[in-house]
Amino acid sequence: MHKRVYQIFAEEYEKLSDLSEADQKLVLTARESSGKAYAPYSKFCVGAAVLLASGEVIKGNNQENADFTDGLCAERVALFYAHAIYPEFAVLALAVTAKNQNGLIPGPAQPCGSCRQVLIETESRYKQPIRLILDGSEKIMVLNGADNLLPFAFKPDQLG
Repeated sequence: MHKRVYQIFAEEYEKLSDLSEADQKLVLTARESSGKAYAPYSKFCVGAAVLLASGEVIKGNNQENADFTDGLCAERVALFYAHAIYPEFAVLALAVTAKNQNGLIPGPAQPCGSCRQVLIETESRYKQPIRLILDGSEKIMVLNGADNLLPFAFKPDQLG
């Protein structure tokens, strides 16, 4: 038996102003987008902002449905829109934020398992990691690549 240690790497920040100007702008765009979420059941409004290699920023927010399984997360709304409209441009960064009835969550906002898998697929598609900015009022985490969120992901190269 061989013992191995697996680690994830994340930078942690206490406030938005600690981030670079570009990251701050992406987080503020995600926060704005969370205000347009359709979340009448959970009242948990999630916003996402995707920065493409072209410089274009794509917004997404969660879209709920009375049959909860038919809703869609903010991250996938933004990523799928980006892939559909701008398939030639790699995704460089994704900011995610969430608020509830009390305002911005303490944080950090975290993608669900399905969104993490879509992030892995997106990185595989463009052959580069995505800078992930997970926002919260008390803590913001920045990770370089979805492997830090889903270290044992199912990857496309495992199909062949």
